[in-house]
Amino acid sequence: PVLVESLLVFVVVLAVHGVVWDRFSWCALALALQAFYVQFKWDRLLQLGGAVFQFRGAANSGLLPSSMVIPLLGIVMKERCRAAGIVYFERFGIVVASTGMLLALFLSVLAVGITKPVPTNTCILTGIAGSVIIYTMKHSLAVSEVIEVLEVLLIFVYLSMILLYLLPRCFTPGEALLVLGGVSFVLNQLIKRSLNVIEGRGDPIDFFLLVAVVGVVLLGLFFTVLFTFMDSGTWISSMFFHMMTAVLGLGVIMPWLYRLIQRNPLFWLLQFLFQTQTRLYLLLYWSFLAASACGVVFYQNAKRSSGSKKHQASTVTRKYFHFIVVATYVPGLIYDRQLLYVAAVLCLAVFIFLEYVRYFRIKPFGQTLRHLLSLFLDERDSGPLILTHIYLLLGMSLPVWLFPRSCAPKGTLSGAGALVPYSGVLAVGVGDTIASVFGSTMGEIKWPGTKKTFEGTMTAIFAQIIAVALILIFDSSVNLNSSYAWILASVSLVSLLEAYTTQIDNLLLPLYLQIMFMA
Repeated sequence: PVLVESLLVFVVVLAVHGVVWDRFSWCALALALQAFYVQFKWDRLLQLGGAVFQFRGAANSGLLPSSMVIPLLGIVMKERCRAAGIVYFERFGIVVASTGMLLALFLSVLAVGITKPVPTNTCILTGIAGSVIIYTMKHSLAVSEVIEVLEVLLIFVYLSMILLYLLPRCFTPGEALLVLGGVSFVLNQLIKRSLNVIEGRGDPIDFFLLVAVVGVVLLGLFFTVLFTFMDSGTWISSMFFHMMTAVLGLGVIMPWLYRLIQRNPLFWLLQFLFQTQTRLYLLLYWSFLAASACGVVFYQNAKRSSGSKKHQASTVTRKYFHFIVVATYVPGLIYDRQLLYVAAVLCLAVFIFLEYVRYFRIKPFGQTLRHLLSLFLDERDSGPLILTHIYLLLGMSLPVWLFPRSCAPKGTLSGAGALVPYSGVLAVGVGDTIASVFGSTMGEIKWPGTKKTFEGTMTAIFAQIIAVALILIFDSSVNLNSSYAWILASVSLVSLLEAYTTQIDNLLLPLYLQIMFMA
């Protein structure tokens, strides 16, 4: 399975660089080749328990597929913005690609450094890849951009040491690279923009995303340190938790956001949410779907408490939430993407806050959340945190957040790029859901070395093609310009990757589909 997963990633890398070939292509190929070799060192360390931190079990390291995501995203963003003539975001794409390569290289060097005996051939390959990447960065980045890349690397190193120690068995090395690398980049961008505020420059919704992500992460770090010295399950600790959340929110996060958008954040948010009648209808519709999702949770728990022998929700039951999320995102993508952008940020902040309440057993809802959510756990929730629902939200939202709006003059990209905001809906909401439901109920022919079935994968590809046809019918802004073969190839590759990867598919698949569509 690891070899097939690696082969699929190499096919994606070659397909992207077959369309977009420049000096960074050599770096990406060198990075992919050395990550392929180094991931076996990581896998061996995980099996022998020799890794520095405790990583998630029942999965390989995932170094190769995760190492290529951020560099490829930066490369395709650079090309799209160069074609649109937006120099600022073209340079931003170069910084993203360089940062992703350096973070992946650091993780590879770490694995090689702690492997005993030292793997000579892998060291040589890593050194060659590092030399190619550093040489290219030297001739592509300005001094300020080099400093920015190194800042992200420094934040990533410290954040990894803190979070991987505090949260054992929550991530594989590849997932840690994606999640912590993304948080490090967001934190660096927020610091950079806070120090260089120019009134009227920048979209408030972008600042809203940056502040929300950094705010909830800092909140979690603060309470993790605090509750190492006191019992978090008492009423006094719970009152202190709620009080300090309000203080940090109103005393730090709100003034920070006010400095960036130059207006009262609460008034701006209320004005934004209720600006048009369409937004009011969407908010009411989403509230109904949220209530429906809560109803599913309560109903399944009521079945468990009424004497049913089934102690865990089935695959089909868990996929109810995928259907609800698809029903949530599609109207937002068609009618108001900016509202969907902000609503997804708010939802992410609420999800992470509720996970803090559950994890720290904050009264009065902490123990109740533990009981309600335990029914929906699977083998990927082996650590102290429950992250699958947050990964689902991220997988659906990242294509919306990462869509290069400034490089799309009419609000949409040409060709397959028009489907970029729908990447999460197609890969996770439709493809992964259909594959799981049909594979678990009717699948008989298993892919070699996996539990996934041939029938599930083929049904997922077919369902995504039907979904693309429906998007063409209902969303007039989508114009594919006869790029149907590329769309079919992209959907097929990502569906095969879903069958073979042991990483969190809710996070990985939408990003790869977005990369293919943007290329």
